[in-house]
Order: sequence, then C-alpha cells, then structure tokens
Amino acid sequence: MITRRNLITSGAMIGAAAVARSALAALPEPAYPGGAGTEPPPLPPSGRPFHPVVTLNGWSAPWRMNDGWKEFHLVAEPVERELAPGMTARLWGYNGQTPGPTIEAVEGDRLRIFVTNRLAEHTTVHWHGILLPSGMDGVGGLTQPQIPPGKTFVYEFTVGKSGTFMYHPHADEMVQMAMGMMGFLVVHPRDPAQRRVDRDFVFLVNAFDIEPGAAVPKVATMTEFNMWCWNSRVFPGIDHLAVRRGDRVRIRMGNLTMTNHPIHLHGYSFTVTGTDGGWVPASAQWPEVTVDLPVGAMRAIEFVAYAPGDWAFHCHKAHHTMNAMGHNVPTMIGVDQSTAARKMTSLIPGYMAMGQAGMADMAEMQMPLPHNTLPMMTGTGPFGPIEMGGMFSVVKVRDGLARGDYRDPGWYRHPPGTVAREWTGS
Repeated sequence: MITRRNLITSGAMIGAAAVARSALAALPEPAYPGGAGTEPPPLPPSGRPFHPVVTLNGWSAPWRMNDGWKEFHLVAEPVERELAPGMTARLWGYNGQTPGPTIEAVEGDRLRIFVTNRLAEHTTVHWHGILLPSGMDGVGGLTQPQIPPGKTFVYEFTVGKSGTFMYHPHADEMVQMAMGMMGFLVVHPRDPAQRRVDRDFVFLVNAFDIEPGAAVPKVATMTEFNMWCWNSRVFPGIDHLAVRRGDRVRIRMGNLTMTNHPIHLHGYSFTVTGTDGGWVPASAQWPEVTVDLPVGAMRAIEFVAYAPGDWAFHCHKAHHTMNAMGHNVPTMIGVDQSTAARKMTSLIPGYMAMGQAGMADMAEMQMPLPHNTLPMMTGTGPFGPIEMGGMFSVVKVRDGLARGDYRDPGWYRHPPGTVAREWTGS
C-alpha cells in the first residue's frame, strides 16, 4: 500500500513520455496530517497564494510547479480506514486514504494531475463540477480510455472559476464509489482577500454497508446502509471543528451517498453561500439552520462564531446519527420481556433484553460486540453518554484561543447558572 512517504517515489512507474517522466521527481510531503485541531498546511514556496482549507480527518495534496503547471499525483489503491476507534474498514481510495487528499488550486491555475492505478480493475477520475475539455472529463469509454491496472494517465486542464468541487471515478462507478473512492477539489479566488474566511472546513458525505465482524462494504446496497460517514469516519471518530469566537467560518460539504442529508447546526443560523455550480450572489443568499445536501451536490455555508459553546453539528435524519443499525428490528417498547429473558439466559449466558423503555440504554450498557463493529449509539461528553453515531460532530467556539492555535480545546465550561438542571422548587 502506498503511504504518504513512499508516494514521493511512486512516479517511477511512469513510462517514457516526456510529460510523464516529469512525475519521477519527488513530490513534496503532505504538509500535515490534517484535521480540525490543527492549522491548515503552510503554503509551498511557489504558485499563487491562497488561504488553505482544513479537511476533517484528512489532508491536502502536495504539488509542485513545473513550467507553469501545478502538478499533483493521485494513486488509486486499496486502503484501510479506521471509521472510529474499534472499527477498521478495507476500502479503496487515493494516496493511502479515503477520501483522497483535498486538491487545492487557484483560479487560472493550469493543473496537471497524474493518476496511477493500483487497483485490480480499470478506473478513471471525473472532476465533478469543473468546466474543462471533454476529453479530460473522466468518463471511461465515452471521453477517454479506461486506466488499466498498473498504468498512469495524466489529466491537464485550466480551472476557470473558484468554488467547491469534488473528484470520483466514472468507471465501475457503483463499486468504486461504494468502496470509498472520492475526494474534494477546492478552487480559491485569484485574489486571496476575496471571500476570505478565518476557518474553511471541508468534508464529503459517504456511507457504507458493513456487517458486524466484516471489514469490506457490500457494494450492491442501495438504501440500507449502516455506517453514515463524513470523510469515511463516524462519530465519535469525526474531528471536532474548533474555532475562535469572532471567526468567520465556512463549511463546505459534498454528498456522494444514495440519499439527501439535512445538515443542521445548533446555536447559529448561517447563510448558504455556494453550490457546486458556483458562489451564490449576496442578493440571493438565504438564512438557514438546516441545509439540505442533495445527492451528487455540494453546499458551502458561512456564519460568524459569536456564541461560545459546544454546538452539535449533524445530519437531521435520526438513523444517520447511529452506527451498525439492524434492519427489521421489532419495537419492544412497553413489552414485558422478563419471562422470555430468563429462558433465553439459560440458553445463552449473558443475554440481555432491550428496548422495553426505549433504546437509550444501548449507549450505557457495556455489551460485548462482534469483532470489528461499533455500538449503535456511543460517545461520552461532560455530562455522560452523548447517544449518537454516524454523521455527528461538534463545533467548538471559544474565547481566548491564541491566534493560529486551533487544537481541540476540550469540553466547554458553562458559566454558572447556564446549564439546564432539575427543578426542586427553589
């Protein structure tokens, strides 16, 4: 498997053509391991300046300038991805991870992207939302030959407008995207001061159907997914979004699942400022606390972080904030299971009846689980079980963060008298 370190020599596979030989030189190391708790990566010494994004649980791709071209290298390959502590999936991705590294460019950049295929089948890359020559669009059989296993193809195009985009295969698409092959592509304005924000987060919404004890997704699943992910991670494995009070914050999201997602932020209203079609003019932007993220689409939202606290940020489809769900499970609310439980315990030691009063006890009971799976509801906060999973994270707004220090600040310390409490009549 390609790691970030040995990626710098992976260009040795490229053939004799002069343009392909240019990829033999060492690509720069990824600037940082990614995540909301760190600063964005420092800019390389060449290329147009921009304000980098922060990829949740990810990183931005390195590049080099070569005779006016900004060159990147993607390696399509099998990868392993920890969905959350306690569960690792065997997936496909790019450069050792799913999603692949975020590609960042600037309006007017001439991009040259080498794609090496280390899968067992052919692939392509489609640059979703980018306007480019038809032959660079990445639809196998229609606009280009498929990239065979072991071969490297090169894509060359100029990015003409800033915005929020993504990349994914258009070859055996059902399988390859179901296995995790996707990545983010951000094009920044030519003027770094235009649309400037203090924190610019990005993540892709994806989903897997992985049975308890297994590690490879069922790629033929159409609706009954059990791992609802942001950047191939589920709660509590998704990075928190740490921001300083007063920061202007942008969150860019793309949806490559089989359904829409109403993404909801607590504590704030925000404006919808972008789609994969481009930036929304100021006169047409609209306020929301929940934005619907359609299938195959991108959305960018913005707000000013004026209210300190730990604010939940999640999909509002309740079954998308749960892990390892079962299907066709009967509702047992109000059912006396005591007699049946005694009989079952004599046959299956350790058997536990659940659901008579609801399912909240799932988050507190230390039940033995099958190998390589996660509890349906999990996570612990300052007041006990959070009872979430899947597409859930926390926007942590804080006073007093040193400029440039966006490490996770821990849980919020509420001022006295500002926490809901039991009423005792006084």
